Amino acid sequence: MNKHSRDLETSKKDIAEIFTLTNNKGAEIRITNYGATVMSLKMPDKNGRFDDIVLGFDSVEEYQTEEYLKSNPYFGAIIGRYANRIANAKFSLGNFEHKLVANDFGNTLHGGKQGFDKVFWQSKTVFKENGSAIEFDYLSKDGEQGFPGNLAISVIYTLNNENEFRIDYTATTDKETVVCLTHHSYFNLKGQGNGDISTHRIQINADNIMPIDENLLSNGKVISVMETLFDYREFKEIGKNSFDHNFVLNKDSEDMKLAATVFERKTGRKLEVFTTEPALHFFSGNSLDGGLTGKSGSTYGSQAGFCLEPQHFPDSPNHLEFPSTLLKPNELYKSQTIYRFSAIS
Repeated sequence: MNKHSRDLETSKKDIAEIFTLTNNKGAEIRITNYGATVMSLKMPDKNGRFDDIVLGFDSVEEYQTEEYLKSNPYFGAIIGRYANRIANAKFSLGNFEHKLVANDFGNTLHGGKQGFDKVFWQSKTVFKENGSAIEFDYLSKDGEQGFPGNLAISVIYTLNNENEFRIDYTATTDKETVVCLTHHSYFNLKGQGNGDISTHRIQINADNIMPIDENLLSNGKVISVMETLFDYREFKEIGKNSFDHNFVLNKDSEDMKLAATVFERKTGRKLEVFTTEPALHFFSGNSLDGGLTGKSGSTYGSQAGFCLEPQHFPDSPNHLEFPSTLLKPNELYKSQTIYRFSAIS
């Protein structure tokens, strides 16, 4: 039976809600309205065993501690107003330069110091015939972190009976602005806390990648993955290499496309990522240093989890040659991502 339930936790700054989505196969997702954050995601392995396969914490308060905010890995959160980096914390629309809040080597990362991952979202139940869902809404006010326009955002999380975790994003604005939203769960198909992800096998449908500098900022170029360690057009292990790169997805159409597939041999779990976005950011979690203790006392060291974040190109507002992230009044921002889970015997 599909169901949706809600628990309440008292937070220092606000009332934190925790929602549980389930489907008729026993899968479960726990989500809080703080950052619209996925706290846990339980999926079966090839033997029918359910494990929590995302990194995170048991309580909302743990996402607000000084220790967590200092390292700021963005576990499970919605990222915005602009996912990834904007160079020199500024961009121009027309003849006006917008100065943003810098929080990453003089650049703006994931929306600034107070991105969408650090705010409380309004929540409401959405009824689905094939699964359960919850909607989160947030109004990002004109000037928030330097971004123009009152941006009204809606994010709907759905867990359907095919073990698909679906995310539907929409947004509108009253002034010209830029928007790039994504989801930042760290996955480990072995189960969170059960070793690193280096032996996971991954395939990414991308012929090209965007190089980065020493500060992880794109230099604006797009290069071929051929004969590089970024060539994941065929399945191979993630290995111990460090990835924090934007892969330019092969453009079959403007519609939903398969971006990547990940397989973990021991559990048989498989993850397929579908998206309408033009790029996929692959982060292998090498910067996790063991300083955070997560669920069930798990220590999150290097490569404890990986992120697959569908999004637009980094620093697009400063590169007119990139796919546009401009949103105008009377237009609708719309994006969709599906994380599809299955198990192979």
